[in-house]
Amino acid sequence: MAFLKTVSSQFFQTEIPYKPMGKYVHFLTVRVTESYPLFQTDGELNKARVSSGIKTKEPISRLTMFKRKQSTPERLVGRELLRNYGFMTAEECEYNVKFAMNNPDCIIYGFAIGESGSEKSKVVVDTAFSITPFDNAHETFTLNAPYENGTMASKGEKKSEGKLDGEIGTTTARINQQDHIKPQVFFPSIVTLKDPTEAGFLYVFNNILRTRHYGAQTTRTGRLRNELIGVVFADGEITSNLRWTQAIYDEMNLAEKLRSPDPLNEDEVMAAATTTIQALMEEEFIVHTDFVGDSFTPMLNEVKTLIRSEEGMKSILQQADAEAKDYAKEHIKKKPSDDDKNKDKKVREKSK
Repeated sequence: MAFLKTVSSQFFQTEIPYKPMGKYVHFLTVRVTESYPLFQTDGELNKARVSSGIKTKEPISRLTMFKRKQSTPERLVGRELLRNYGFMTAEECEYNVKFAMNNPDCIIYGFAIGESGSEKSKVVVDTAFSITPFDNAHETFTLNAPYENGTMASKGEKKSEGKLDGEIGTTTARINQQDHIKPQVFFPSIVTLKDPTEAGFLYVFNNILRTRHYGAQTTRTGRLRNELIGVVFADGEITSNLRWTQAIYDEMNLAEKLRSPDPLNEDEVMAAATTTIQALMEEEFIVHTDFVGDSFTPMLNEVKTLIRSEEGMKSILQQADAEAKDYAKEHIKKKPSDDDKNKDKKVREKSK
């Protein structure tokens, strides 16, 4: 079943192959923070010391968004849709607890269940880096927990240095500080899907577009928007997130568009991201077909039209689910049940 008219079927596999077949699709994404997300390990924001640009060798510290911080929220959005449209239940497939091993999420994003089996992810995501330095991209907040009477005091709290006037309780000691990433911080990120079918391509595309929250405490903060500036079909992998980010930094620095401490202008970032990825693709020695900038607009509009309708969304999920189940039936061996083990045991005993 063909969904897209703007993309040739030659870029897609007719079924999910068991072994790598050398077809890649790269989603060129710029992730834009819209609140105060947390990408942290052991209580500290993740950051790395790297060169500011390709030409500009001065080292800076950049915020980092590790690969699991990107792929996990996106696959959870896909799982939510599969449950919503009746292609999966919470009882048969629970993330990181019990995988059904036969739905689009398990087959495309992979799973590992010890002796029960595993499937390598066909979605490749690498660490993303902020364009602006760490010092200009984060802010420290003091956190506290008010009570229903509107104060920071409670009868059961430990005593601190003074009481609040007119209150029986004492001031709370439960105050903490936490670094948060500022709004309008940009993380260029390339999401790669190996050997896509058309339905698999649309499934991952939709997950990227729909995902809105990343990082810790996703129910209260972590708002982030994904802006896709293009898609590249190729027979191999392309440039890294870091090199793309450094190229954008060079471009904006040369044009004097890095106005620290003010946030970057989004239109200027997207223009620089488009220009630099096109230049980087010219340096590649692989076969590739690029849909970037104006050539990407018809594809993006067609995909958005398809996924914004219930009928279109359901047809994509139905096709992706059928492909995943065909693949699982052919290539994934499920762990034998206790009844199967008992039957095998009886057969062996009789043969002695």
